Amino acid sequence: MKNILKRTFLPGLMAATLAGTSLIPAQPASADDRVLNNAAIGAGAGALTGVLTGCGSLLNNAATGAAAGAAVNAANGVRTRQARRRNGRLIVQDVGVGAGAGVLTGAITGGCRSTWKNGVNGAAAGAAVHLLDKRPTYRNRRR
Repeated sequence: MKNILKRTFLPGLMAATLAGTSLIPAQPASADDRVLNNAAIGAGAGALTGVLTGCGSLLNNAATGAAAGAAVNAANGVRTRQARRRNGRLIVQDVGVGAGAGVLTGAITGGCRSTWKNGVNGAAAGAAVHLLDKRPTYRNRRR
């Protein structure tokens, strides 16, 4: 049965992937030169909160935090330049994106069996990236 499924779905999947990558123009990546810095901040925060919550291994918690930090960077890169100048970085957005990325990464890696603990690890990584990333806020200070 397994070979039948492979023979049936694999050629179609490969053809769809090949057509999708060559026919659809790629959008530039939204992550910037600070993605590794934010991933490292997230990894440290994820490892620390993993120790505090007693969830999984240190390496798994660091990977969850790193993915959350990279997702926070990507979410801030997607925002328009005008929105970044007007509002700066939003703590609610960073924590929410971090929590979502933490839950998703925790489900993939399977290190911690608790969804809310993965969310807490990701949210802490998002908050740490928000607090420790020294990116300037582009606010208009002429008031």
